[in-house]
Amino acid sequence: MSDEQALVPTPSGEARKWAMLCHYAAFGWFVAPMIGNVIGPLLVWQLKKDVDPFIDQQGKEALNFQITFSLWLMICGILAWVLIGFPLMVLVSVVALVLVIIAGIRANEGKPYRYPFCWRIVK
Repeated sequence: MSDEQALVPTPSGEARKWAMLCHYAAFGWFVAPMIGNVIGPLLVWQLKKDVDPFIDQQGKEALNFQITFSLWLMICGILAWVLIGFPLMVLVSVVALVLVIIAGIRANEGKPYRYPFCWRIVK
């Protein structure tokens, strides 16, 4: 462990739980397709962002990734006109699923997670 990591306190169990839920709220996709994946993290983040800086950071990260994921799916929908969009949609969805699971696990361990390939709109 580096000296810099030793200076950052580990988030409380409650903060880790809510940070994890910020990521896993994206599974709202199964309840409300195309908006549930954004609304879920947005709601959890808005309700709990003032409780702990770790929740705030991970909530923003989850929300930004879900916005980016939605944009990717829209692009895949446009590309479906030339048939390449359908396999790309499956690929993007599987990658997003894996990244959300990894992010939730990392947040539950108290380690901040940054999604790759993410457009960070919410600062």
